[in-house]
Amino acid sequence: MNLPNRLTITRVCLIPVFIVFVMMSEHFWWAKYAAVAVFVLACITDFFDGQIARKYNMVTNFGKFMDPLADKLLVCSALICLVYFHRILLSVVILIVAREFIISGFRLVAAQQGLVLAASKLAKVKTAVQMIMITVLILNIDLLFFRILENVLIWASLVLTIVSLLEYLIRNRSVMKGEM
Repeated sequence: MNLPNRLTITRVCLIPVFIVFVMMSEHFWWAKYAAVAVFVLACITDFFDGQIARKYNMVTNFGKFMDPLADKLLVCSALICLVYFHRILLSVVILIVAREFIISGFRLVAAQQGLVLAASKLAKVKTAVQMIMITVLILNIDLLFFRILENVLIWASLVLTIVSLLEYLIRNRSVMKGEM
């Protein structure tokens, strides 16, 4: 297994550690900082696995499939935890998670046709904005600037979620017709 794929697997393995720290933050002040540290580390692996894979020609079908799936698992896990702490509306999380299920289903249909669909640039921007939003929401800094920033990031994440879904479906519509 190459380094980018190991980084992707590491990201998946960090998810339960992250969840434990987030849930501990209800009782221990330091746990939210540990959760943010683990979350940021997981986000960094997302950046580097793709960079290394492209730079050193280590792109694999496993990586094309697992990298976005690892992102979805990380982001969805974090969002569900944030709903528990009333930091984000359930309706927003449902829309974001629904998009991820739709894209995953779409990828499965493509895989049955022998195709592996990589994430688009817009989807990567969406993921980056979501990761920044999650970090800010976990930190939960009680200052007006951060409350405004949280709302801007939530709305930006929601808009990017919807637009990237539409872009993905339109760009790959031939998959649904079985024409690729």
